[in-house]
Amino acid sequence: MVIMLLRTLRRLSKNRSGATAIEYGLIAALIGVAIIGGATALGGALNTMFEDVGSTLEGVDTGSSTDTDTTTTG
Repeated sequence: MVIMLLRTLRRLSKNRSGATAIEYGLIAALIGVAIIGGATALGGALNTMFEDVGSTLEGVDTGSSTDTDTTTTG
């Protein structure tokens, strides 16, 4: 029984495919965290920029009239 357990442990210690899968999983998780962090930081900056542009454009007169009805009855 002990010999069979030792053989199994030796065989499992030589098998590296599970370790490779775990490494790829960790790399993918780290990339995901970096993307989320970057998107969060960039999203806040973009939001601020668009708010600034929007507040600047509020006072701009575009010269268009408020009557947009161009249909004619006749």
